Amino acid sequence: MKSLAYITTFFLFVSFLSSCQNSSEKKVKPNIIFLLADDMRYDAMGCVGNTIIKTPNLDNLAKEGVRFKNSFVTTSICCMSRVSIFTGQYSEKHGIKDFITPLSDTAFANIYPMILKRNGYRVGFIGKYGIGEHHLGSVPSHFDYFYGSAEQPRYENTDENGEYIHYTDIVNNKVNEFLDSVSATQPFCLQVSFKAPHVQDGDMRQFIYNPRFAGLYANDSIPLVETNTEADWEAYPEYFKAGNEARKRWEWRFSTPAKYQESVRSYYRLITGLDEVVGNLRERLQREGLAENTIIVFFSDNGFFLGEHGMAGKWYAHEESMRVPFIIYNPGNKDKAGTVLPQFALNVDIAPTILEYAGANIPDEMQGKSLISLMESDEDVPWRNDFFYSHMLTQYESLRPNQAIRTDRFKYISYPESKPLYEEFYDLKSDPKETKNLINNTDYQQQLTRIKRRFSELKELALK
Repeated sequence: MKSLAYITTFFLFVSFLSSCQNSSEKKVKPNIIFLLADDMRYDAMGCVGNTIIKTPNLDNLAKEGVRFKNSFVTTSICCMSRVSIFTGQYSEKHGIKDFITPLSDTAFANIYPMILKRNGYRVGFIGKYGIGEHHLGSVPSHFDYFYGSAEQPRYENTDENGEYIHYTDIVNNKVNEFLDSVSATQPFCLQVSFKAPHVQDGDMRQFIYNPRFAGLYANDSIPLVETNTEADWEAYPEYFKAGNEARKRWEWRFSTPAKYQESVRSYYRLITGLDEVVGNLRERLQREGLAENTIIVFFSDNGFFLGEHGMAGKWYAHEESMRVPFIIYNPGNKDKAGTVLPQFALNVDIAPTILEYAGANIPDEMQGKSLISLMESDEDVPWRNDFFYSHMLTQYESLRPNQAIRTDRFKYISYPESKPLYEEFYDLKSDPKETKNLINNTDYQQQLTRIKRRFSELKELALK
């Protein structure tokens, strides 16, 4: 009888282990939605202290998730940054440095959505694809759902009834269409790439918001930018100033107090429109019973000058251009809700983070790092304390290629095509607005030498 009891107990134990294994194998993978703004700077949300802009849904996302307060792009131009986001690679490695060149077949096969597709995910893309201008090729056919464009979409459109519809509302409708197509048996990953708050290139109105937001911010007075002065602009050498696109666009948007007020108000209106879509999305997920298993990531492809240093646009390694908002909401990690992390988080970190959430292998070719350990660990996690930045777009003569290193205190910027070499060096602790170029300051030569050495090291690593 003892022998029979032993055998019975043994088989019950084996059965228990088997059921545990099956349960683990059948663990439901999370749905993932990645929301990408276009030209949205880091301080254009209420949750970071902006008391004018209205972003209640992004603020709630940050309140319920994790926000990175030191989040940056490694290149501040849409095409190159979007490739870095897809591939987890610095532009030096992925090699795309213009709007025309598409991803190779090999590179495309290893962007995070295609890896997820091979791991059983339904993958969708909505909005501005922004790579390989005017030529999507076979890209749409590789997604399970695709509504996108290689070039900049237009804000003003007409629907099937000939009625006006703003592009942000089209994006909202397409999100709902995608969600109509998902099933309870297959996890999904959707990337939503807004046009907002990017300007409408070629249209002097620039920030074309939905007319229903016309009254928003109309009575708000936007504080003037401290560094938007003639002296700030004139401090640059002639190499930098001559024909610079950033100054041309400053003339259109910020050269008078009236232009400045209306441009920033309209920029904010576009962001509030985007914020509305975030709210609609979260309500839909809640109604459909998807909210508790859907991770939401919010980021921007680069920052944006609102007149700082006498400039408009992006392209350069100043804080306003390279620093962006970054929020990750994971409903399975509610004990970290409202956490604000100080570590450097980069655009190249997005792909490996999404892949780890999905339980997929992260390719060795990805240079970014998953952020999950930072968000979920109660211990100190070893992390980067500097990073390399590179904007080497040579498609337009009106832009100045530049490379930089950003540490927790210093920033060094080099313009490699200038002769003699033009360089900038800032102590961000004492000069967060980057108003005092210390490149020739004898008191900082020791720090400068060390930073330039590290800059060279990071530049080499970005190629590997």
